[in-house]
Amino acid sequence: MDPCSTACVVAPHTLWVYEYAVLSLYVDLALGLVVAFLLLSLLVSGLNEAFVRVLAIRSKFLWAYLRDTLDGADEKGSWLPAKIIDVFKSLPFVRDPRPAHSDLPSPAKPGKLPETKTGDSMMNLLYERVREIDHGKRGRTSIATLPPARFSVAVMEMAAAQGDGGIEHFLRRLQQIDSPLHGPLKGVWESAQGDLDRFRQGVETWFDGEMQRLSLLYKRYVKWVVAVLGVVVTLLFSMDGLEYAKTLLRDNAFRASVTAVAGSGADAYEELKTRCTGGDPMPCVTETLSRPALVKMMDGALVSITIPAQGDPSVHWNGGAWWDRISTPSHWPGFLLTYVALLFGAPFWWDVFRRVTGIKPRR
Repeated sequence: MDPCSTACVVAPHTLWVYEYAVLSLYVDLALGLVVAFLLLSLLVSGLNEAFVRVLAIRSKFLWAYLRDTLDGADEKGSWLPAKIIDVFKSLPFVRDPRPAHSDLPSPAKPGKLPETKTGDSMMNLLYERVREIDHGKRGRTSIATLPPARFSVAVMEMAAAQGDGGIEHFLRRLQQIDSPLHGPLKGVWESAQGDLDRFRQGVETWFDGEMQRLSLLYKRYVKWVVAVLGVVVTLLFSMDGLEYAKTLLRDNAFRASVTAVAGSGADAYEELKTRCTGGDPMPCVTETLSRPALVKMMDGALVSITIPAQGDPSVHWNGGAWWDRISTPSHWPGFLLTYVALLFGAPFWWDVFRRVTGIKPRR
């Protein structure tokens, strides 16, 4: 018998087992990182959504744009500030551009425009026509989205209420009160060549484009909020992405050693006793296997929660240990890794999680 025949058969099998073990290790590492970044990204998204809902940012953003478009700026300037710092400083806290909420249905006959500019005449007329979709929120309208079709119909209703002369008379009245809406509507009317149906469709298309532009502007402002919240979450949990990856590898190595000990007899059991301090290694093994790497990393947060095997959960203040982690330069690269990962957002990490686990999206 050829002495190499057995080795030639066993070696490829051993190599395959080794490659599978290495691949499984890297898959576990990738999956652990993805789950951690996904959970933290969801937390950032949840905090952002709570901030937006409590301060009614979407509704204020829409009505600030409508005030600028319908009635123009007032003595304090534009209702929708151009600078990002002014948006966060003025729009949520100082100036509320939304009209007062009314429980009454829209009047059967729209109101007429005043003879001179009053500052909010057009906006109030528009709100009269669309307030059927409104519900009160601390005395102000909660409308955060306005369908383009409803806006175009409201414009047609306001134009019809201005008396004889039709759209041209309505445009002259807009010019008389110096409404910024006059320019866009005049262009749409000239493009429609006197056709009312084409004019209505043109107003709808124009407003739809304006809403898309406003949505892009809103998303650009929200990105700054998400960026700030990403810093807060990263530092609050002191989440070191590099340390977390190392902890995952150590957990996998420990589990592998426990498995090897379980199948190797009494000698290996004595070796395990030397690794775990104390006489009985079972509590050490149970504690390690029952506390995943993510739970261990969350222990470094400013406030941690402990759930014992028996008894009630307890909350601990970790101010000293948390500050030591934050002020240690060796953790800063890991914090930066976590922060950059959170900027990708929860949808990105959910898509990565699907690809790693093989979960297929519902159609």
